[in-house]
Amino acid sequence: MERKIIVICGPTAVGKTEYAIETALKVNGEIVSCDSMQLYKCMDIGSAKPTAEEQARVKHYLVDEIDPAQAFSAAKYQALAKKAIEEIFAKEKTPVIAGGTGLYLNALLYDMDFSAPPRNDAYRDQLYREADEFGPEYLHEKLANADPDAANRIHPNNIKKVVRALEAAEEGKKVRDFSKDLQPTADYDAILIGLTRNREELYDRINRRVDLLIKRGLLEEVRELLAKGLTEADISMKGIGYKEIIAYYHGQYSLQEAIDLVKKNTRHYAKRQLTWFKRYKEMKWFNISEYDSDADCLKEIFQWLEKK
Repeated sequence: MERKIIVICGPTAVGKTEYAIETALKVNGEIVSCDSMQLYKCMDIGSAKPTAEEQARVKHYLVDEIDPAQAFSAAKYQALAKKAIEEIFAKEKTPVIAGGTGLYLNALLYDMDFSAPPRNDAYRDQLYREADEFGPEYLHEKLANADPDAANRIHPNNIKKVVRALEAAEEGKKVRDFSKDLQPTADYDAILIGLTRNREELYDRINRRVDLLIKRGLLEEVRELLAKGLTEADISMKGIGYKEIIAYYHGQYSLQEAIDLVKKNTRHYAKRQLTWFKRYKEMKWFNISEYDSDADCLKEIFQWLEKK
């Protein structure tokens, strides 16, 4: 049997869930989620997780599996997702990878070594103290002198990544840029499908979806997670839709301000996702806005898949 996976990716709210399910049904496949939020338990609404009905139509992996209090990483995702892919191959079915988390997708498409960078606790503590005392720009300027390439791609406000790069530079090494110079994995071949829509339509879908998440009980979901002991310090709670509602509960925003901020941050995230996915030269793009219906777009996708 040919070892091929089908990847369906694109910006948030573009319609990946529906298209992945229909594709999996067409190719006798099962779905492996490539979403950094949908894998958490008890975070159903804010992550726009596939519904129970949708999951009943096609088996999904890495949805609703990880405790939100548990530390998670791209390395752990890579291990779990590749295990799921092998399980699907063993059933003589086709793995359909669906989601919008770029680093996770890279972890499946390329041979990525997630071994930890050099760690010097004393130096790390010193760097964080310098960030507190002199500000993130000071630390970033320090990185620009030590590793200009890393400084060019790491935002000054991303102190954690700046510190990691400085630690590596202190040891005479450099942090790898996972966005380029990667070797494709030999584990399987990947067929890449990118979904997009006209910007106005996509942004309207994002805004309407945020309103729907509020109606479905996002505020109550966040309140319950906080009651379980989770805080804004947990990685799971840093996701868009969660961090803004936490800030609302802490009195930093009115409810309407928090909702508007969720919409704004989601739109910005969608733009970053598109930038990331457009790096894949082998990606076949389908602009859903250009079709009269989802059925018409799916028909063309299936015709293209048959040629692959």
